[in-house]
Amino acid sequence: GFDITVASEVMAIFCLAHNLDDLKKRLGNIVVGYTRDRKPVRAGELKAHGAMTVLLKEALAPNLVQTLEGTPAFIHGGPFANIAHGCNSVLATTTALKLTDYVVTEAGFGADLGGEKFMDIKCRKAGIAPDCAVLVATIRALKMHGGVKKEDLKQENLKALEAGMSNLQRHVENIQKLGIVPVVSTNRFSADSEAEINLVKEKCKALGVEALMADHWAMGGEGAADVARAVVKVCDSGKSKLKFLYADDMPLLEKIRTIAKEIYRAKDIAVDKPVRDQLANFESMGYGKFPICMAKTQY
Repeated sequence: GFDITVASEVMAIFCLAHNLDDLKKRLGNIVVGYTRDRKPVRAGELKAHGAMTVLLKEALAPNLVQTLEGTPAFIHGGPFANIAHGCNSVLATTTALKLTDYVVTEAGFGADLGGEKFMDIKCRKAGIAPDCAVLVATIRALKMHGGVKKEDLKQENLKALEAGMSNLQRHVENIQKLGIVPVVSTNRFSADSEAEINLVKEKCKALGVEALMADHWAMGGEGAADVARAVVKVCDSGKSKLKFLYADDMPLLEKIRTIAKEIYRAKDIAVDKPVRDQLANFESMGYGKFPICMAKTQY
């Protein structure tokens, strides 16, 4: 049957591979079990990585498609952002960067999870850095964060919207903490009032970021032109300077603690002895310099 954990591991490896040889090497390093004396057994030791690579050989070439308006796009890879790193392939991104002036890519599952892992995992491993980050928000969602029930979201509620802005503020701060200048793209709904739109813009301005309304769901590319111009302006300013949240040589436990405290604002983390022992075992296996792939539910 389908196993989401194994499938996500292979997809994550696939999306971080630089070429076919790199993919084969990474697949060969998968730990598939342990000997009786607890030494890891890897796919390469079982001579399975060659066959695994053959199965993925044709898939490694990025899929070139186009939007309804003729804009070229690569659709390539899809590691789940809840347990994997939530970004498309390194190959698709690096290929696109060689072909055009501006490349837009997505980091799924919010600026806390997807954004942090895009920076600390994908950018770190691919040797790339974004010039701008687009935070996508809706007034409906912000009002829900402020306590409004779903059935009441079409009604203007400035008090709830202002309360819900704390959620967007946290995402803005997280992106800024990573050294990247964000632009807020607010997807407009027909029930959004002018007062609500102005409140979002004012609050974002106070945070030092620009918020723009986007109507691309109705108008296509033209509806997101203001957002695009703002992004180009930030990209060309050169103000973004990527700062990883933690260093490679930081112990695994401290990397986890750093993410929990800096991104999720935890006071600290509680780590039982079996978990500490497992982390120590990972470090003894040579994984100590690896980045952390944090997992969470949508709640």
